[in-house]
Amino acid sequence: MLVVGLTGGIATGKSTVANLFRAHQVPIIDADVLARQVVLPGTPALAQIVKQFGEDVLLPDGSLNRARLGAIVFTDEAKRRKLNAIVHPAVRRAMFWDVLRYWWGGERICILDVPLLIEGGMWKWVSAVIVVYCSADIQLRRLMERDGSSREDASARLNAQLPITEKVAFADYVIDNSGERHELEKQIDTLVAKLRKAAGWSWRLSWLFPPWGLFSALTTLAWRALSRRRKTTARKK
Repeated sequence: MLVVGLTGGIATGKSTVANLFRAHQVPIIDADVLARQVVLPGTPALAQIVKQFGEDVLLPDGSLNRARLGAIVFTDEAKRRKLNAIVHPAVRRAMFWDVLRYWWGGERICILDVPLLIEGGMWKWVSAVIVVYCSADIQLRRLMERDGSSREDASARLNAQLPITEKVAFADYVIDNSGERHELEKQIDTLVAKLRKAAGWSWRLSWLFPPWGLFSALTTLAWRALSRRRKTTARKK
């Protein structure tokens, strides 16, 4: 099975692209959805959060008070790292089991929708990376229109993220979402066909003969490690 990473920048239209892939019956594993699921009442991750930050981070019904927790970690880098050390491994485990479920179901492709795919290093664990791109000017305008924020606030949010141009450097496929909806749909149609062709016949072999799947995964990881070194070297020059 071809496991593909999907990412982008704020207001580039990644969610729209994910929905277009869904329209093609391509399974999407959404990291944001999983991040909410792994901290539901009764989960080990929520228990660890309460142990670390106290019961004040819970609402009366026992669910996580996200606003309260956000206020605690927003200005404290050490506490934010502790929170990430709890949530991120839980999300990765959930993603792994979802990938396994889709593989077991005989899917040819699945897409991991991960906002911080590049920043978190997960790009090297997938077969290919898709980056949804638009220019910084369009990002800024869309963000201001979407959130009703000022130019200063929107610019500050954009500047706090890895620039979209740097993410593009890691991409195997770039979706340019600077134009009209029909142009975006045409790009997705073309890319889905390419991904299905890339999956080829080997997905059946890896499903019927798991050792082949393991060999294919290890080959992908080795290639990604080599690509990572090359890209890191190129960025330093």
